[in-house]
Amino acid sequence: MVVAVVGAWLVVAAFVLVAWPKIKADENWRAAALALTLGFSLVHQLVYSTIAEDAYITFRYAQNIADGNGPVFNTGERIEGYANFLWMIALALPKAAFGADIETSAIVLGILATLGAVLLAYVTVNRVVARAAGEPRPACGVAAAMLVAAAGGLAAYGGSGTETPLFVLLILGVFASLAARRPVVAGVLVAFATMTRPSGTLLAVLVGCWLVVAALRGRYTWWSPVGWLLGGLVFVAPWTAWRATYYDHVLPTAVLIPFDIDIPARIDRGWHYLSGFSVVHQGFLLLGLVAAVMLPLRRNGRTPHEAEARALIWLMLVTAVVLAGFVVFFGGDAAPAWRLLAPIPPLLAVAAVSVYGVLAAASKPSPRPRPAGKRLMPAAAVTLSGLAVLASVFSPDMLAGVRAWHDHGAQMEEIGRWLGVYLPPGSVVSTSAPGALSYHAGTQLQIVGVRGQTEEADEAVVSRRHPTIAVITDSGYSATQSCVIDPEYAARYRVATFVREGTSSWLTVFLRADVERSVTPALDFSPEFRHVPCPS
Repeated sequence: MVVAVVGAWLVVAAFVLVAWPKIKADENWRAAALALTLGFSLVHQLVYSTIAEDAYITFRYAQNIADGNGPVFNTGERIEGYANFLWMIALALPKAAFGADIETSAIVLGILATLGAVLLAYVTVNRVVARAAGEPRPACGVAAAMLVAAAGGLAAYGGSGTETPLFVLLILGVFASLAARRPVVAGVLVAFATMTRPSGTLLAVLVGCWLVVAALRGRYTWWSPVGWLLGGLVFVAPWTAWRATYYDHVLPTAVLIPFDIDIPARIDRGWHYLSGFSVVHQGFLLLGLVAAVMLPLRRNGRTPHEAEARALIWLMLVTAVVLAGFVVFFGGDAAPAWRLLAPIPPLLAVAAVSVYGVLAAASKPSPRPRPAGKRLMPAAAVTLSGLAVLASVFSPDMLAGVRAWHDHGAQMEEIGRWLGVYLPPGSVVSTSAPGALSYHAGTQLQIVGVRGQTEEADEAVVSRRHPTIAVITDSGYSATQSCVIDPEYAARYRVATFVREGTSSWLTVFLRADVERSVTPALDFSPEFRHVPCPS
């Protein structure tokens, strides 16, 4: 698959370089370039093909909604362990209406959202440049689409089952709406972004402030920020009221988990997260830096429309910086490929290409044509997208990290299926990784996350819930038998170790002492796992 994604990029790159004059002049050639770019994006996503561990938490909520139990992780327990309401509903509806498989729906919708983000990059750039120049320059949009298709973080999470692609799609949709002067639509999309990921609230604040400033400067009427606010409140207000009533709190439990760590430690972890992202995404950061340097040029002679386009580009750049700052304060994320920063490269790509289009439209035509200058945009897009693809497939924190994550997830899935079949219904399972395990164990088991993902974070799971079994691994099997028990479980639990038949893979669990004699034979009945007592 690595050869396939590099090959797909080579096809797009060759086509764009050779046919650029025709792409600029002919709609059919642009359609062909976009089709090839979408194909490249699809191959780039398929090379990862890994469902994220966290996605399965949302899947379990969606399953309970489809089963009529409501948006809960365990039946009868109202804990908001998700932070992506809109995505959860998007997965639950096909299951409830048509019986569609949730995993398949998540993969298909994520891939489609990623392809939609590539197309919206094309649309957004064209609208921004047309706003400044008074006429479209659609070839610029092709370059932006190619850069977004090459963004490794977006591709890694395209088919991951998470809300990341939808969030990126909504962000670009907001800017496309603003460029088209449709603030009410922008307000609705900002509301959807907030309902998809908590950091969408930052986008709401930035867009609201931008519209107010635009109204103060006379670029918009005051009905624009009012319409934007009303468009957003139509969805956010009832959603917030429902959450406060149903869950009896405002912030989701999943959002509060990182704040158990003190601020200096959290920010230090966030800086390490951002620095790793910066090393792999140097090309996109360079684009953002160049855009920020070039944007203030030609202060004199600007038309009101050009000033509006420049202001919108500044909003994109500021949004990228604010989202990155929020992730640093949040403390980053344990998942590979920098999921929380996935919107940054597309934003920087769209902003940088828009700057080029705006400056090109504003410059006076030269009496001497410069063919080399006309090839600057496609050459830069091809080069930087190529570097992004190389980083995507060869960086140890990208494809290699996601593949290792895939292997761990597959093992947690096996463990979950095993528990779901052989544990008595109603058993309580505590785990530090309540994703793949919980979804594949089925809703007949009660799953509690010991890190607060699905349980109130300030309550001790062991002392309050008395789990039947504790699965202490969050990365699959171990290579050796381990009979060491966690001190928190030592008083009431016993160690039980199982070997995966036909392998040298081991799993250690803790069984509650009063059910050990009945649960151990039930689990040992499985042909896939064999109980091996610990040495005396």
